[in-house]
Amino acid sequence: MHGFTEQQIIEAIKGSYGIISNIANKLGCEWHTAKRHIEAYPSCIEALKAEEETGIDNAENKMYDLINSRDPQMIRYFLSTKGKRRGYTEKQEIEVTGDKLPLKIEIIKGE
Repeated sequence: MHGFTEQQIIEAIKGSYGIISNIANKLGCEWHTAKRHIEAYPSCIEALKAEEETGIDNAENKMYDLINSRDPQMIRYFLSTKGKRRGYTEKQEIEVTGDKLPLKIEIIKGE
């Protein structure tokens, strides 16, 4: 079994975007070994979570780069997800409140 210090694991997490196989490659071990060592230290779990957020931030920056370059697919994707609260959606959503449940909805297709 590999013996990695807490600091070695934290260093391997840096720049990995939270991808366990990237961390394992840096440590020179198998995926499961890296995961087990990360989970052994609360500080490593926190470092992994922070690194995952960095990966999401990086992807969001790339998304905005595509939006700014007028990529129509990315604009559509962005509006259908982040712009959903403003009505940019491709599906109908119905919110039911009150105590008159159960509610039965029947959809009849015309010919």
